[in-house]
Amino acid sequence: MTASFTVYIDESGDEGFVFHPNERGSSRWLVLSAVVFRKSNDLHAVHLMREVRAKLGKEPKKALHFRGLRHEQRVPYVRAIGEAQVRTVSVLIYKPSIKEPERFQSESFRLYRYATRLLLERVSWLCRDQRKDGDGDGTAEITFSNRSAMSYDELRHYLGHLRETAEAKDVRVDWNVVRPERVKAVNHDQLAGLQIADAVASGIYFAVNLSQYGEVEDRYLHLLAPTIYRHKKTALGYGLKFWPEDFETLTGTLPHLTAFQIYK
Repeated sequence: MTASFTVYIDESGDEGFVFHPNERGSSRWLVLSAVVFRKSNDLHAVHLMREVRAKLGKEPKKALHFRGLRHEQRVPYVRAIGEAQVRTVSVLIYKPSIKEPERFQSESFRLYRYATRLLLERVSWLCRDQRKDGDGDGTAEITFSNRSAMSYDELRHYLGHLRETAEAKDVRVDWNVVRPERVKAVNHDQLAGLQIADAVASGIYFAVNLSQYGEVEDRYLHLLAPTIYRHKKTALGYGLKFWPEDFETLTGTLPHLTAFQIYK
């Protein structure tokens, strides 16, 4: 039996901890996002990207990179995603609040892997709760946008270790949905779903990460809002997971995050 869901994952921001005044240096935020389609609707990603490229006047097979587009091009792009039959999950890590950053500096990609854990927990809950009888085996095909410097064998090993130690480490991934050995990575330009994940991660990133002028762009967030995973009408903690501090604590020092208040 085939999988029930397809999941595409990409990130925005970096894993550095060198922060300079006026928002220079490393990004303050790392955002990891997943877009989730029912397997039966997977071709919807291809059709969506075909329509977006046509609207933007791009070549039919041109891979889109959200950061390479102008604002007036980004708006219809994320609007199209917001109107699509897809759900999104994003983990938003505010690095200056991490109390022991050396833990994540001591090993390459450790922060990314931890963000992956938080993301896949929520993706698995979404898939578990939305499974339909007779529609696949309940699992998700999970594809990451390939980061050339990162080993996906190590990522699969990390996920396997989490599965083996789930109870002791309070790992809340539903392993009936996530199969570590099946996780794969593909280059961004090869799959429409990965380009959509790039737009989601970047759109959410621009809503939280201040520019050097102290501004954010939250319009992308609001256009993507219909896709955000909610549990009992609640997005925070589910489709939007802030870490290491909770949302209420962060808004005390980062008032621009009030744009997210309506998704509580």
